[in-house]
Amino acid sequence: MNEELENKITQLRKGILELAVMGFLYQEPHYGYSLVKALTAGGDLSLKEGTIYPILQRMTREGMLRAEWVESSQGPPRKYYRLTQSGRNTYEALVGEFRRLVSLVNEPSPGSRPEKGDGSIGKRLNIRKEES
Repeated sequence: MNEELENKITQLRKGILELAVMGFLYQEPHYGYSLVKALTAGGDLSLKEGTIYPILQRMTREGMLRAEWVESSQGPPRKYYRLTQSGRNTYEALVGEFRRLVSLVNEPSPGSRPEKGDGSIGKRLNIRKEES
């Protein structure tokens, strides 16, 4: 695989990983290592804890997650993360948009792919920036 393609794959994974983390936290609280295990359970993804913790810290700063230390019978206390209401709202909006984009990739409508050299761009996406 060439370097340019590897970079594109890395960027795609980074963009989707946050949504995947939110999806697991939408269901139940997790600590960092349990998220890594959940995300890699299918065996198709290789992921290290060092990748997850910066995402969790940033999302906590942004108010999408709340962190809480919980005593563990299996060792030291663990820091559990759960989605705040803001995080839940954000996840619901993002997962809806994600599904639309996946369907665009999986099921392009007839005529949505441009002919070589015709200058058309296919389906048009509405992209808007929401004010905070």
